[in-house]
Amino acid sequence: MGLLDGKVALVTGGSRGIGAAIVRRFAEQGANVAFTYRSSAEQANALAAELEQLGVTAKAYQSDASDYEAAENLAKEVLEAFGQVDILVNNAGITKDTLMLRMTEAHWDDVIQTNLKSIFNLTKHLIRPMMKNRGGSIINMSSIVGMTGNAGQANYAASKAGIIGFTKSVAKEMGSRNIRCNAIAPGFIETDMTESLDDKVKEGYLQNIPMNRLGKAEEVADVCVFLGSDLSTYLSGQVISVCGALNT
Repeated sequence: MGLLDGKVALVTGGSRGIGAAIVRRFAEQGANVAFTYRSSAEQANALAAELEQLGVTAKAYQSDASDYEAAENLAKEVLEAFGQVDILVNNAGITKDTLMLRMTEAHWDDVIQTNLKSIFNLTKHLIRPMMKNRGGSIINMSSIVGMTGNAGQANYAASKAGIIGFTKSVAKEMGSRNIRCNAIAPGFIETDMTESLDDKVKEGYLQNIPMNRLGKAEEVADVCVFLGSDLSTYLSGQVISVCGALNT
């Protein structure tokens, strides 16, 4: 018996990296899963087929979560196909790092639109169905950078800090409706992005991490399973750092 048996989850940005790890963990724990991707249909559909081998229903949707109308259409399609959404994981995000002196309006707008507005969009369109279903869990992917700031990432840090404020506000608004809203703040996690980093850069990161290693995407996904399951029914409005004690 899985921790998420009988639940339906929607994960944005679910075809690769942390998102794909979340989708896999959810399916392993018995959830039926819908997830979005931006461009790689072949990769996304292959992941959906892999998940269905576990005996759950899985479907990939090409959708831009930062587009309000597209998010509305996605919510309608998923509800029509799956009947309900019990868990929403707002994971889609991008980086466009540069120092403030070089940052353009486009650098700023693109990151805020993708990382922050997307969370408003999907939450807005799924809050009412969750209310009708008398409960739900919303999990927003922030970052320790949203809590500490980081040189060269003013746009990214602002978007991730905004997610934390949004999360706490929704938790207060929707608590009486049995809808929980929490944020996860990952530290340095092994992904395609970190794999491409120079070894000296990685070593610099490791020197600041008390656990002396990068995190794994699956370790972030495990926290998502906890927050989506009935093990966390009195946990809301919180930010959980998955960072190896970096932000301590």
